[in-house]
Amino acid sequence: MPFATPAWDLALFNALHFGLRGTVLDVLMPLVSSPLLLWAVVGGGLVLGLRHVSWQRRAVVLIALLATLGLTDGGTNIVKHSVGRVRPLNALAGVHYHEDGAWQQRPADYVQTKERGNSYPSAHAASSMAVACLLAFFWPRVRRSIWLLPLVVGFSRVYLAKHYPLDVGMGWLFGIGAALATCAVLLALGHGASVGADPSHDETSPEDGAAPGA
Repeated sequence: MPFATPAWDLALFNALHFGLRGTVLDVLMPLVSSPLLLWAVVGGGLVLGLRHVSWQRRAVVLIALLATLGLTDGGTNIVKHSVGRVRPLNALAGVHYHEDGAWQQRPADYVQTKERGNSYPSAHAASSMAVACLLAFFWPRVRRSIWLLPLVVGFSRVYLAKHYPLDVGMGWLFGIGAALATCAVLLALGHGASVGADPSHDETSPEDGAAPGA
């Protein structure tokens, strides 16, 4: 069944996609939207945050991240195929899109030819939000700034005409749900306090009285 785009969704897309265009964003947004950014953030965060924790705790963090990303990727793909919403770049005239390393634009008389697509929801938005939630859970010190990651990634998807704002918003909600499910499992297994501790504290500190890997 075709996905009918709400008027507010199209209006917000036009405001973000056309209204905020600029040379700087044209350079940055393809980079921000690359999966390499997400993995760079995850990798950098793990290298810095796991330096002073036991191998058991490192395993918990890695398994939680991989499980959550698998859940978001698999879950969003199921919904994508079920809904079949066509991406803006394949549905709207005049939109700008980045392909083969260069910016291109649909002609003013462009007419949608695809009947189905995979726009809803945004897997990029879901994954970036899930990662942000887990990093905030494991390392409370980043809670004030980590949300910039899903915000910028989500905007990049609209800027690149890969998604409508509604796709991004539902992706964020999907990522939050996946992260909450993972955190609930961690807490149920008794890993919340130890894994969520500030990584700058030595795990043998007398302040917590815990043995390494407890």
